[in-house]
Amino acid sequence: MRAGVDEPTVPDDDARDVMLLLFHECSSMVSALSSGGMAPVKMQVFDNAGNEVPIDEADPPVRTAVRVLLAEVHGDSEAARAHIEIALASAAPEEMDTLMVQALRWTMRLSEECRNRDLPVADWITAALF
Repeated sequence: MRAGVDEPTVPDDDARDVMLLLFHECSSMVSALSSGGMAPVKMQVFDNAGNEVPIDEADPPVRTAVRVLLAEVHGDSEAARAHIEIALASAAPEEMDTLMVQALRWTMRLSEECRNRDLPVADWITAALF
């Protein structure tokens, strides 16, 4: 994404594992950012016009992304996996692309914020992004 590749390619067989890894790391970073008396991380969903919308009114891949992340943050990796499995079974390919891109965006943004606050970031993320 940083290189400007419009269509990242992840083989379908690996998409589940890649997304689970990304969301798991995002969860770890959200927890780090929220601990120690620091301001908690706030989840907001916006429409195309930039207006905040309730999660249930967001596009399906965005709803899925938020639900997967929240499941991971609350330590329920099985629920996170179930949300991804449902999406893989029923979502259009473009929706899966959006879900993957959302996971990548959050990984990038959260890792930047963690680095700015001198909080830990997984070595493989640091190597890939910084």
